[in-house]
Amino acid sequence: MSKFDEQILVVPRSVIFNDEKNAFNGFIGKEDPRYKEIVSTFGGFEVKRRGDMEEDPSYKQLISYVLIKSEQDGATLVYKRLGGGGEERLHGLLSIGVGGHMNDVPEVADIDSKLSVNAARELEEEVGLSADSVKNMEIMGLINDDDNEVGRVHIGLVLSVKVDPATVSSKEEDTLELIWAEDGSLEGMSPYESWSELIIRDAYAG
Repeated sequence: MSKFDEQILVVPRSVIFNDEKNAFNGFIGKEDPRYKEIVSTFGGFEVKRRGDMEEDPSYKQLISYVLIKSEQDGATLVYKRLGGGGEERLHGLLSIGVGGHMNDVPEVADIDSKLSVNAARELEEEVGLSADSVKNMEIMGLINDDDNEVGRVHIGLVLSVKVDPATVSSKEEDTLELIWAEDGSLEGMSPYESWSELIIRDAYAG
């Protein structure tokens, strides 16, 4: 199946942002009053074809975006997408989040469980983390970037998980290069894809 035929979870932009009253650009933490209102709309998701949604900014595609931290020293996993990967627009760019589209998971009823299952699947596919090793995922907030075409059709639920670095590996060495970096050194690394850049600016500042 082409990735464009994938059935993904989406919510109308007008619903997510309450007719733009809750619109934001960048990263907001879960203590922000808009966070709770926005996440409450996720339960009213629709299932649509990905290829159609990539061209339709009236919908936001729900994305899980997980930051991986070392349980030993708190370092953050940074990864670089190499030329072998499928997302050409990300080639050569650094990311601090493992992200992926969300699919419906019929066997679980509530949206929180659907989000968790999708996030765990992405971590296993990208960096080999088993479901058992990511049970302690924590919500950090939301990421949105309407300043580019790709960002305008996506919204990310930002999570973090602490793991043993020895359990992390690149599933496709021609696709991902993995680097562990201290938080204080993240700003000095570049170039980042836009979501990572915004999270570092808004969540790691100071």
